[in-house]
Amino acid sequence: MKIILLFYEFFKIGLFSVGGGYATLPFLYFISDKYHWYSHSDLNMMLSISSVTPGPIGINMATFAGFTTTGFIGSVIATSAIVLPAFLTVI
Repeated sequence: MKIILLFYEFFKIGLFSVGGGYATLPFLYFISDKYHWYSHSDLNMMLSISSVTPGPIGINMATFAGFTTTGFIGSVIATSAIVLPAFLTVI
């Protein structure tokens, strides 16, 4: 059930966050408050790490949040879900 919710929430983030990786932050704070999968301090750490690692910040944040939530499978699910809306739009 947690994996389905993870996919759903990150699909919504990918669908509605327009403007880059920093536009995903309000959604991630909402997930933190609603599901308590990670704390606000964990989210701040994820943001710091995502800012210094190469690649898009939004996708890096999704990967770290998914890994924090359910491990490796969660990171794959969250990353796929956040990219899927843009992929479907381009197709």
